[in-house]
Amino acid sequence: MAVRQADVVLVGGGVMSATLGMMLRQLDPSLDIVMVERLDHVAHESTDGWNNAGTGHAGYCELNYTPETEDGDVTIDRALQINAQFEVSLQFWSYLVEQGILPDPKTFINRTPHQSFVWGEKDVAFLKRRFERLSAHHLFRDMEYTESPQDLEEWMPLVVKDRDPMQRVAATRIKHGADVDFGSLTRSMVNYLESQPNFELMLSSPVHYIDQRDNGRWKVRVRNQKTGELTKLEAGFVFLGAGGGALPMLQKSGIEEARGYGGFPVSGQWLVCRKPEIVEQHHSKVYGKAPIGAPPMSVPHLDTRIINGEPALLFGPFAGFTTRFLKQGSIFDLIGSVKPTNLRPMLSVSKSNMDLTRYLIGEVFQSHSDRVASLRNFFPDAREEDWELKMAGQRVQIIKQVEGGGGKLEFGTEIVAAKDGTLAALLGASPGASTAANAMLDVLERCFPESLKTEAWQERLKRLVPSYGQSLVTDEELLTQVRARTLSTLKLA
Repeated sequence: MAVRQADVVLVGGGVMSATLGMMLRQLDPSLDIVMVERLDHVAHESTDGWNNAGTGHAGYCELNYTPETEDGDVTIDRALQINAQFEVSLQFWSYLVEQGILPDPKTFINRTPHQSFVWGEKDVAFLKRRFERLSAHHLFRDMEYTESPQDLEEWMPLVVKDRDPMQRVAATRIKHGADVDFGSLTRSMVNYLESQPNFELMLSSPVHYIDQRDNGRWKVRVRNQKTGELTKLEAGFVFLGAGGGALPMLQKSGIEEARGYGGFPVSGQWLVCRKPEIVEQHHSKVYGKAPIGAPPMSVPHLDTRIINGEPALLFGPFAGFTTRFLKQGSIFDLIGSVKPTNLRPMLSVSKSNMDLTRYLIGEVFQSHSDRVASLRNFFPDAREEDWELKMAGQRVQIIKQVEGGGGKLEFGTEIVAAKDGTLAALLGASPGASTAANAMLDVLERCFPESLKTEAWQERLKRLVPSYGQSLVTDEELLTQVRARTLSTLKLA
């Protein structure tokens, strides 16, 4: 059987693989790239518009990115980091729009104010302190705070209508927040890549085998599910960007760096409203505080969404317990991921996170009435008949080995790369897709260090991401320049 030689194999047809493929195409058009996807079209798992929050996670409204300390202060470091990373994505998308590579920005990103809303004395005090800490930094200088009923009626009419006037409430707002349809974005990027030479997309082609040859190149075997045809690929670099499917493939790769990693799968559901008379009354993303014991992906929010050009309101997500790593995965995914190298960390995490497990199982058994009751914290007049339940995507939280052999449950995203730079994988969930450009720059730095040193790559990277190599967290003037361009180009101003 003939072997298909390539420079790069991208496993998974989601936003991560598409972003890396696009960056590599811009940096070196001569690279031969193959993208393999197990489903019959791209962007259908975690990247699909219905399978993620589409918030364009910038730290503006997500309260879990600014935890409260024991002394009542608020830690903002993670929010600053995530905001700066999202700005990198906005720069990259702006470049692609300016070059005519991506279509009109409104096909994948739309201005949608990002708002936080809380009630009760304790949480109002927390939100006010959060506002004071964040708005003092240039990344969040546009943030507004209010407890005024008149302001709130303008900002979020559905949320405050018919609410108990004696209940103390507060909100913050960033007007230039965004709703991102990562599915449409990814399909546009892949469509462009397919129009270029040296790129091949293989659909309905799951990876069955991956192994490194003695010469350092990787053998990847895929089978077309429709024709049964087996294809052998060989490449100098492999990226595992398959969402929840990345961990099992990383384990199959056998690289030393994969030892100790495990995964904790979490499912999700949305309440969805498509009634125009309701949808038209709410144009923002309103985030609240997560219930105690809930994973970060379960922070409740009432969102304006525009998916495939159609507006809707989503509330949730409601988390659930699952053993699948992908929405269209196997119930044996979790059991199959347990290996001698990660057994101890997995057992350690399962023992120390029983509250989380009970919470997730409890979420599964909620009734429609229970879910709508949660919605009424954000929309007091919500009626059960106006909302339907829709499945969201699967997320696999990282379980990581810690010193002493135990394990820790991580709620972020992480790049795992082989020391020789020939293979990398992206694990984890939130903030995920929003920071894809920053994450893929990390892959380039770790896996293409020699090319990155060249003048040609440095010059091209600066065109793709003008702030590359500099800190938007510390450089206010740079942030001002970058943000003015991206808000204008992407029509978010």
